[in-house]
Amino acid sequence: MEPSSLEKLERVLDHKFKQKPILVQALTHRSLAHESGSETSISDNEQLEFLGDAVIGLLVAESLYTSYPDLDEGALTRLRAALVSRKHLGQVGTRLKLGSYMLLGKGEERSGGRTKKALLANCMEAVIAALYLDAGIEKTRRFVEKEVIAPSILPLREQLEHSSSIGDYKSALQELLQAQKQGQPQYTVKAESGPDHRKRFLVEVRLPQNGTKPLARGVGGTKKVAEQQAARRAIQKLRAVKTEEAQ
Repeated sequence: MEPSSLEKLERVLDHKFKQKPILVQALTHRSLAHESGSETSISDNEQLEFLGDAVIGLLVAESLYTSYPDLDEGALTRLRAALVSRKHLGQVGTRLKLGSYMLLGKGEERSGGRTKKALLANCMEAVIAALYLDAGIEKTRRFVEKEVIAPSILPLREQLEHSSSIGDYKSALQELLQAQKQGQPQYTVKAESGPDHRKRFLVEVRLPQNGTKPLARGVGGTKKVAEQQAARRAIQKLRAVKTEEAQ
């Protein structure tokens, strides 16, 4: 990778890396590492993605907790799910032109990898992990606040106030249940109806420890939509129960 490209990205990140190789690794997709073979021992960015996911989740949660003490756990969970989602991080990567810095294999290059939202989201996580390892938590917090949270938080907050659908309800439900130590939600298609071109799916979501009793149900034209509706209703039910317990 050209030193000038790294320097340009460092300006975007507002940090001059002491460990240049870790930034290069954060930009290296597995397609390049695979094509290079074992002789060159090029490291891809997948382990950094893992770390970056955790770092972003922590910093976003901390920021929301500090900035919005008036919001309950369910609302905070929905906001966090939206801000750390693959869709949102892919948009951040696009805005920062991260695709122009990514190191891709020839096949991924030909297939338009530089503009794929999933690849951009993964690379964004890896770059934030690299920033965290090289610069520390405070500089990483400032970057996440400026580039991941600040550009989107006001419209998301407004949507939340108007009860609009934001974020991924399945992810939000999973995080909420994990925080309450209730395990992983399970989704089951209970019924299908209608002709092939206008199918309707009934999906139930339940917790393993609750046996056969569903937590909530959802209906939609696809299984995914029905699962999201079930997750949305489950979140509403859990919030209502929590409110009743607090009274």
